[in-house]
Amino acid sequence: MTRAFLVVMDSVGIGGAPDADRYFNDDVPDTGANTVAHIAQACAEGRAEDGRSGPLHLPNLDALGLGAAVRLASGAETPGLEAAPEGLWGCAREVSAGKDTPSGHWELAGLPVPWDWTYFPNDTPAFPADLTAEVCKVAGTDGILGNCHASGTEIIERFGAEHMQTGWPICYTSADSVFQIAAHEETFGLDRLLALCRAIAPRLHAMKVGRVIARPFVGTPETGLTRTTNRRDYAIAPPAPVLTNWVQDAGRRVHGVGKIGDIFSMSGIDTADKGSDADLMDHLARLVDEADEGSLTFANFVEFDSLYGHRRDIAGYARALEWFDRRIGAVLQALRSGDLMVLTADHGNDPSWTGTDHTREQVPVLIAGRGAGEIGAVKFADVAASIAHHLDIPAQGPGRSFF
Repeated sequence: MTRAFLVVMDSVGIGGAPDADRYFNDDVPDTGANTVAHIAQACAEGRAEDGRSGPLHLPNLDALGLGAAVRLASGAETPGLEAAPEGLWGCAREVSAGKDTPSGHWELAGLPVPWDWTYFPNDTPAFPADLTAEVCKVAGTDGILGNCHASGTEIIERFGAEHMQTGWPICYTSADSVFQIAAHEETFGLDRLLALCRAIAPRLHAMKVGRVIARPFVGTPETGLTRTTNRRDYAIAPPAPVLTNWVQDAGRRVHGVGKIGDIFSMSGIDTADKGSDADLMDHLARLVDEADEGSLTFANFVEFDSLYGHRRDIAGYARALEWFDRRIGAVLQALRSGDLMVLTADHGNDPSWTGTDHTREQVPVLIAGRGAGEIGAVKFADVAASIAHHLDIPAQGPGRSFF
């Protein structure tokens, strides 16, 4: 029996998807967005020198085929990522109508989203009055703050002080299908924030809003307000079995690392480990050492996206990629004979692009444990089918194994 590890590098896209012209940032279509290529080009041109220097250095990911995957997907130049691949590699395209976390992860797990998500208008107020009234009723407040599209860090800076004075929750959304509530862990209370999000989630899910997200923060307006790692996503449960369920139904165990448990509403998840990306890498390394034979470990590393992509921080994103590459190298070396590790992404978030939202991109598919070669351009759902094939369990859905 063997094991499988599916690692999602959140937002590490490699070039505009064929339908990128239908997705926008600041009214600019995502055509031409390319997270990895544009970071590599910026590094080579000396435009990403904050906390690092020189060309983008990702020897482990590039050896698996990252640079080759970028060139396959887009034809873009990838300075610093020019190795001859030693792994199995390709690119993947999404069919679900979205460039958000649930759409990407569900489809990677074998289930394209079977409906259109609900998105809130980019107006102020962004939310219908009856929804706002329900939030106030559950929270026990006379109003909410925000009620608009915003980035998470910006809206905390704008409304943090008023929130701490009034106790009103900060509610906001983005180009994704989300309803987010930010609140101070001490003055509002972390447990109270989580209870509020949990209570209103069924209402939002009935509207086909993908996630209600708790965004706790700490600090003071004078010293600075900082989001914590106690984020919690209350997501719609997948409407049909996905890879995690297939593995459990075969009598195997499934370990979630990062926000995987939240994304899938713990459906098909036996254990869930959370924390910063540094914590998550420690959990992944431990599971490579300890996970059961026949098991699936499904991990998400979110800080590329949350700390650097949305903030359009090219140097920060490059630092995060180089940190990840250093750490994943040791994890790859620790894999057992017969193990499979697939490294991929769920969408793009090009830090050189206009706006602050995700970019509709193709993603890399980098495979350790199955030899070397090119798999070409595949579908997201093919990742799930291929892992099921490797684990010798039945697969469902539209995916086809590339092994």
